Amino acid sequence: MSGLISRAVIGRGFGDEGKGLAVDYFCSKVPETLVIKHNGGAQAGHTVELEGKRFVFHQLASGSFRHSKTLWADTYYPDLFKLREEMEAFRDVSGFTPNILCDVNTPVTLIDDVIINMLLESARGDARHGSCGMGINEAFERTKAGFRMTVRDFFEKDAKSLVGQMLSIRETYGKERLRKLGILTGKKGDQVHLGYIAGATYNQEYLELLESKVVIENAVEEMQRSADSYVTLAEHMDKVLGECSEIVFETGQGLLLDAENQSFAPHVTASRTGLTNPVCFLRKYGLSLTEAVYVTRTYVTRHGAGPLPYECSREALGIMQADATNVDNPWQGSLRYARHGSVQEFLAPIQEDLKENVGKGQRKPGVSLFLTHLNETNQRLCMKQGNVALDSLRAMPEMKETIDSFYISSSREAKDVVILR
Repeated sequence: MSGLISRAVIGRGFGDEGKGLAVDYFCSKVPETLVIKHNGGAQAGHTVELEGKRFVFHQLASGSFRHSKTLWADTYYPDLFKLREEMEAFRDVSGFTPNILCDVNTPVTLIDDVIINMLLESARGDARHGSCGMGINEAFERTKAGFRMTVRDFFEKDAKSLVGQMLSIRETYGKERLRKLGILTGKKGDQVHLGYIAGATYNQEYLELLESKVVIENAVEEMQRSADSYVTLAEHMDKVLGECSEIVFETGQGLLLDAENQSFAPHVTASRTGLTNPVCFLRKYGLSLTEAVYVTRTYVTRHGAGPLPYECSREALGIMQADATNVDNPWQGSLRYARHGSVQEFLAPIQEDLKENVGKGQRKPGVSLFLTHLNETNQRLCMKQGNVALDSLRAMPEMKETIDSFYISSSREAKDVVILR
């Protein structure tokens, strides 16, 4: 494994930067690449277009059109309940069904995590955090509290045991979690009742789902079916890594939504969206990172609530193409647009990520900027002082000090990516 090339594809902003395109590009060069999903879960929406085919990847690697392998790391939170839907949809587009490798300790998102997430976010009304309603934060909080369930459980335990375990978690952890959130549930006759807090209005349907045993029984059946049909436990990770020449860490969401980013809290994710997980994974197996690839559109986008510096209208940026992936939805609303700040502001999150995760005595990885959507802004980066030509951007002293190379994309397909060093 000593010659293994490893790249981490990181979104520089709030997400929707073009990480799927970047992953597809690297996998097109080395189709046997192993793509490691290391943070978040089914909330990712990474779009890849290839020779007339288009797919939005959630739990499958964005290199799947290239027959690259997907690995779920033990910092990932897959949703087995939703997996079959994605796998069948991908088969319809691609003509084949890939298999997913999974660390034996990978935790899962449970159906109650999703319901609690949707219940809480919908009750926030205009004060929503911008959650996509996929239960990632709830799964993280439950696991942190000691109520962990893993993908492995759905291979080794029978349905009755799994249902019992999930009902027990609901009663011992779930009810207490709701109380801490200010949502008091109970039963009065056949009616679910609850306490209101700060004038919030809670959706009765969600509360009824959290009282239903059938919901858990149906979820277990689907989760076991998906695990058995599509997932293989990676019992010997050294062997898995030894069989590939390149790995790519595919990150969900952007660097500015990192769990530790207090500047944008509480409108952030529960997971680490920078180099933290990839570097920790590699160290565990005596490996180091070859290249950190930070992906950004020539402008900034953000889904959902929360601050967006230098926000502007879509029309002020250039000729925006129709975006079939980022359509309006009831959880995150409309896609918002902004300019990048100064070059110092642009580089600051990248520099902080490198500083936190590449310490003294470690080999410094190459640092690259993967620029997408250049065709929409006349090959320029939209910054607060105006639009900056690519050559001018690369010539900036601050940029040259941090960025070693550029990947330039003027279309939505990997074949058109150009490398500038």
